[in-house]
Amino acid sequence: MRPGKIEAMVHATIRTRPKNATHWSVRMMARAQRVRPGMVHRIWQPRGLRAYRVESFEFSTDPRFVRKLRDVVGLYLDPPARALVLSVDEKSQIQALDRTQPILPLRPGMPERQTHDYTRHGTTLFAALDVLDGLVCM
Repeated sequence: MRPGKIEAMVHATIRTRPKNATHWSVRMMARAQRVRPGMVHRIWQPRGLRAYRVESFEFSTDPRFVRKLRDVVGLYLDPPARALVLSVDEKSQIQALDRTQPILPLRPGMPERQTHDYTRHGTTLFAALDVLDGLVCM
């Protein structure tokens, strides 16, 4: 394959997104560049390109973060006698969310990166599960 075609594929991987998808896959890039998937893999691999991977990160600014972390982990590792420890989380996947910082783009050897925190623009789902009969109440 000629060098110009390789550079165009690398540029497309890093700087563009496929229609109707959030990230390139080997097969989608192969179709877009009119090459075989194995060729895309051979071009991506030595450059450390993994367009399908995303990482998130968060840095706590809470000065008491370590103390709070130890308290929470301690509950799981050594709960008080006769205690029930529950973990509850929101269903953020069904909300309209925006990241608080711009997404850092894919680079050779590094996946696309995004902050952990976000701004909400939607609704949160609340539900309860009756574990005896499997009934979900919303």
